[in-house]
Amino acid sequence: MTTKHIFVTGGVVSSLGKGLTSASIGLLLEQRGLKVRMQKLDPYINVDPGTMSPFQHGEVYVLDDGSETDLDLGHYERFTNSPLSRKSNYTTGQIYSSVIEKERRGDYLGNTVQVVPHITDAIKEAVINLGGPDVDVVITELGGTVGDIEGLPFLEAIRQIPLDVGKNNCLFIHLTLVPYLKAAQEAKTKPTQHSVGQLRQIGIQPDILIVRTERELGRDNCEKIALFCNVEKQAVIEERDKDFSIYEVPLGLVESKLDQLIVDKLALPAQPIDISEWRNLIHRLRNPQHEVTIAVVGKYIEHRDAYKSIYESLEHAGIANSTRVLVKRVDAEALEAEGPEILLQGVDGILCPGGFGERGIEGKVEAIRFARECEIPYFGICLGMQCAVIEFARNVLDLTNAHSSEFADEAEHPVICLLDEQRSVTTKGATMRLGTQPCRLAEDSRSAACYATTEISERHRHRYEFNPDYRQQFVDAGMTPSGTSPDGKLVEIVEIPAHPWFVAVQFHPEFKSKPTAAHPLFSGFVEAAIKYHHQRQHQAQF
Repeated sequence: MTTKHIFVTGGVVSSLGKGLTSASIGLLLEQRGLKVRMQKLDPYINVDPGTMSPFQHGEVYVLDDGSETDLDLGHYERFTNSPLSRKSNYTTGQIYSSVIEKERRGDYLGNTVQVVPHITDAIKEAVINLGGPDVDVVITELGGTVGDIEGLPFLEAIRQIPLDVGKNNCLFIHLTLVPYLKAAQEAKTKPTQHSVGQLRQIGIQPDILIVRTERELGRDNCEKIALFCNVEKQAVIEERDKDFSIYEVPLGLVESKLDQLIVDKLALPAQPIDISEWRNLIHRLRNPQHEVTIAVVGKYIEHRDAYKSIYESLEHAGIANSTRVLVKRVDAEALEAEGPEILLQGVDGILCPGGFGERGIEGKVEAIRFARECEIPYFGICLGMQCAVIEFARNVLDLTNAHSSEFADEAEHPVICLLDEQRSVTTKGATMRLGTQPCRLAEDSRSAACYATTEISERHRHRYEFNPDYRQQFVDAGMTPSGTSPDGKLVEIVEIPAHPWFVAVQFHPEFKSKPTAAHPLFSGFVEAAIKYHHQRQHQAQF
């Protein structure tokens, strides 16, 4: 069967949830027996988001092959089984770089290189090449909002694709917003009409409109949108805000019969949908047996998307343990000023995620000291592992000036140091230790118990490592390297066996967690938090 293409665009405002909607569509089509590939096209000029601030762009999502990608690819992996690679995320920077490289080689035989056709041809190639004989549907999400100047080459490219592969093999879905004005007490469809009008001026007529709204649209508004946007009535899909969980989105789209509409319009040989696993997941979310509070002590805490996968992984672990996980977001700098005894009082677990730069480091170190001394379950990830090593060195090994060479070049005790292969690196983009790396676990470790194996592989994104010169001192004092690289040279996991649950990892387990398959370490951490919570309740009674 010829590969079909679905293009998801957005209008009116940004942050409507195109990535979540695209992932949900991928889920529904997979549940109908189809093989799906997911892709994100980002209009920004950065080659990838690896050097972008989390405050501007949110988290950087790392794939198995080491690609640093948009956070929407996290939605794709959590919702679908679509294999992702560097072909799954293209930016303006990547497209232009490839075209300029060809021009320098002389591939264009002296022609003037232009946006049309050379840039648009490169975009089309990136989209079409993701298909193949073993792929039924490619879902391509376009970042940004219709009308943004940066996105025009991408829109022009996808306008041309039906001319190349056939209109019957392409479907355009436009996600838009119908705001509700309280003063007028009515929903306003005009922004949606203008957004679709802009698309039509470019030459794209949406086949389906997915309309985000706070309140029910009503039949009249749906008919009005259909008429003025030149879309069939049944192709106006209402997507109301989900107050409880983002994992309810696919169920809402099924109720609107979006999957059947797509199957019919693309003439896909699909089987009946079975969404029972997802319904059971929502049931477990709504009916927890326990409740715990986890403090996430971070540097970018005010921007929720900066730790998107962390929060999702905690929710997945809650599902696996029939537990509602309440997240208390704690700013590391505020903790440094006010102290952990105030800001971390009453929590059942403490998690320190990754990050870069010296800001907030001392606050993280203090949070870890508090977790270690009070025997509160602790989970450190990347920088959270490095800070755990620093804290242990200072307060247990009495290496007062212990630090990371990332923050103190002349540290007396650089317990965290630069990787040997990083010493000659002069550029920042895509030069860290990236992607999936193997790890060997100690048989009697808590990590091995969580994974139920001693051979694992996890995704990395860092430059600095545990300094092997101090390894024996840590072992003698009670912090063990329970996970290492296969050759034993690099420390991947540290644990404190005498602590109820103290595990810190150099990699990013949050990138391999799904709502239907919680990551083993997150699940173990939440399980430990449940035990700690019950112990506190028991002690409070006596």
